[in-house]
Amino acid sequence: MARSLWFVAGAGAGVYAMTRARRAAESLTADGLRDRLSGLGVGVRLFRDEVAAGQAEKETELRERLGLVPHGIPELTTNRETPDGHQ
Repeated sequence: MARSLWFVAGAGAGVYAMTRARRAAESLTADGLRDRLSGLGVGVRLFRDEVAAGQAEKETELRERLGLVPHGIPELTTNRETPDGHQ
């Protein structure tokens, strides 16, 4: 019983090591490197989009808190009369 257990454990470890070695070798081929770089590009684009969304959200929040319109022109909040007598 013990010998068969060790045989199965050794065979499983061998299969696992061969699979890991094949994947490592495959990742160093031209196609593997291209896949890794394209994955990195996708990650960078997702990060850039998340940062841009966060910036837009924070800018909107700050503009609302400061009372600015979307184009950055301050709104007049006081009731001053114009030179021609209108409010």
